Amino acid sequence: MANSGVEEKILTVRYAVDFNIVGDNISDIAEFTVEKYEFKNDTALSPEHREKAMKAITDVLWQQVEQLKQQHRRVLARMFDAAETTLEEVVGE
Repeated sequence: MANSGVEEKILTVRYAVDFNIVGDNISDIAEFTVEKYEFKNDTALSPEHREKAMKAITDVLWQQVEQLKQQHRRVLARMFDAAETTLEEVVGE
């Protein structure tokens, strides 16, 4: 076996995004959006409507974050595929 005695290396690819900060940003965006609506419409939402709006906005923004995470995984997979293909081309020369 060619790899006999060779220790396999496990690669850990880290996210470049701090999701705690993203969560804070999402909360800030939701709060700003509600306040902007209230200002533009010269109204104040009831606590129930405010809570419902905040939850709905937060949920939809987290869905977008999840889509970005999935896209990130797909990009990483393509990068590894491209790296492997390139290596095979170079070694095969």
